[in-house]
Amino acid sequence: MHWLSKKRNLFVMIVPSFVIYTVYIIASVCIAVYYSFTKYTGIGKAAWNGIENYVRVFHDKFFWISLKNTGIVLILSLLTLTIFGFLLANVLRVKRRGNDLCKALIFSPSIISPIIVGIIWIYILDPEVGILNQILYKLGKEGWMQMWIGGTVLSPYMYAVIFLWRQLGYLSTIFLAGLNMIPEEIYEAAEIDGANAFQKMVYVTVPMARNTFNIVILLIITGVFKIFEFVTQLTAGGPNHLSETVVTYSYTTTFSNGEYGYGMALATVVFIITLILSEIYNLIMRDKEEEQ
Repeated sequence: MHWLSKKRNLFVMIVPSFVIYTVYIIASVCIAVYYSFTKYTGIGKAAWNGIENYVRVFHDKFFWISLKNTGIVLILSLLTLTIFGFLLANVLRVKRRGNDLCKALIFSPSIISPIIVGIIWIYILDPEVGILNQILYKLGKEGWMQMWIGGTVLSPYMYAVIFLWRQLGYLSTIFLAGLNMIPEEIYEAAEIDGANAFQKMVYVTVPMARNTFNIVILLIITGVFKIFEFVTQLTAGGPNHLSETVVTYSYTTTFSNGEYGYGMALATVVFIITLILSEIYNLIMRDKEEEQ
């Protein structure tokens, strides 16, 4: 493996990945940004129209509805996934019989295709055929039966539940990897000082896992702004775009309505919002680290 130490050989190994990344990521983003300044239906030539699409975005009530829905999912996911993922990782960290089976079961939803996830949850949440409302009906709780999906209120909250179910195992695994990197000597020293289990978690585990928290939170932010498949399966954004997320609305506008230029403007705005949120969080964390 001596040849790996040569910069030339490392460069040769990096080039294929860099070319693929450039063609499929950077070039695609640049093309999308270009078409966002045009009026284009997917047929014929694109006509340049300046910032007209972006002006339309900020006057589009359905965009703001989709952004609100995405914001609800984001806030709930940040609260639930960071807390439950961290606590679950602490439980799984303790060596006991059956831990490996529990890890596999908890991680399994994250490897299921998002389309299949949508189909699974349709049979749970659908107001007509879903087992949730059927169970409530059988229990005589008709007043608790709701339009869990496809309505005007509860859909984004159900998206958050599904996102939690799908991502909890994956993010718990990341937390678990971070926790396993904390030296046991630190816990032993805390025990000698008389710290109990709760104090060790608050004053040792949480500060030492700060970088892991940063990674998990950034993954949640970027993940929420990519939610698409199971939303399409559950509601297709209906009724009348009231349960859209920003990605599904951009997709519907682009491919269902044939407004490619406006759809690319929507996608570009979503991309910028994601970058801004991620960078704001990075700056906040960097300032806190400098203060310490």
